Amino acid sequence: MAAAALSLDLQANGKYYFILKRVRQTKRKTHINRLRKSRLRHQIRSVRRLIEQKEASAAQAALPATFSLIDRSAKWGIIKKNTAARYKSRIQARLKALA
Repeated sequence: MAAAALSLDLQANGKYYFILKRVRQTKRKTHINRLRKSRLRHQIRSVRRLIEQKEASAAQAALPATFSLIDRSAKWGIIKKNTAARYKSRIQARLKALA
């Protein structure tokens, strides 16, 4: 609501058009980041479920895609580098304990 009110005030004034652009960019990036974080969570959750169900071969098959998504999320800034390393380490340790 605040962004809409802000854009109306600024349009009426006719100044500070760059603020409107920043509002649009922020809205778009927030949406993309939310989708990426959700996708990351779902991927990690699916691997953890496979490990809990003791399906080692299926979990091992899903591991490269999961690690790739974790690394890309760290690169994009969705999660921090050490958080990505922690996720990968814990998943790998659980999978190793299962086998």
